[in-house]
Amino acid sequence: MKILALDTATASCSAALLLDGRILARERLLEHGHAGHILPMIDEVLAEAGIGLGALSAIAFGRGPGAFTGVRLAAAVTQGLAFGAGVPVVPVSDLQALAQRLLAADGGIARVVACTDARMREVYWGCFVRRHGLAAPVGGEQLSAPGAIRLPGDWVRKAHTQVATAAATPSTASAAVGGPPEGAWGVGPGFAAYPELRAALHTRLDGVRDDLLPRAAEIATLALPEVEEGRVFLPEQALPVYLRDEVVQVCAPQSLE
Repeated sequence: MKILALDTATASCSAALLLDGRILARERLLEHGHAGHILPMIDEVLAEAGIGLGALSAIAFGRGPGAFTGVRLAAAVTQGLAFGAGVPVVPVSDLQALAQRLLAADGGIARVVACTDARMREVYWGCFVRRHGLAAPVGGEQLSAPGAIRLPGDWVRKAHTQVATAAATPSTASAAVGGPPEGAWGVGPGFAAYPELRAALHTRLDGVRDDLLPRAAEIATLALPEVEEGRVFLPEQALPVYLRDEVVQVCAPQSLE
């Protein structure tokens, strides 16, 4: 399996190639100018692997939500490359990729709320759980004021039950709640942009990593099962997802499955 992935939705401009189980990647943090860097990065990973675009199984891209210009750029580059190579595309949520990065960094984390800055005093956010090693969404992705973030109710209830049980009988706490602790973590620059968000959720989160951004390596990882199971799309269906309706409306892509 050979999957090229790219992402320009945030300050992290990145390209990655998943090549038979290993990942070759390039990444740069940029305030602007992603358009001038993403194609050279793609050329570099393909050259390192010694393959051309025509050898790819699919091209995956960060479809948003994120910076409008960056999300459009990723979709446009993906469309152009996929058309030319005659390969399908796989859109991957940038919030899901962000959650996946945290899950990959710490095998003990099972639940994640990913949050990025949407500007205009709003955030993009979504909740995810570890499923077969990958970040799986819980509910839909949201655009809201920072104070409107709500964790799934069972996350909160389980955390509260666990604390109460542990206080009463520490040696049997895990057995009483059906297994090891499954606390939730926050991840993403939304927590850095709005400190009040961290304060509001501090009793419900085990910790926060506000220094991580989505990147192509995790997008490639998340795209793998989609390609394996045939959930791929035509190049013209490489469409951005903005969440902010007043900016643009896009149609949902139709799978080739």
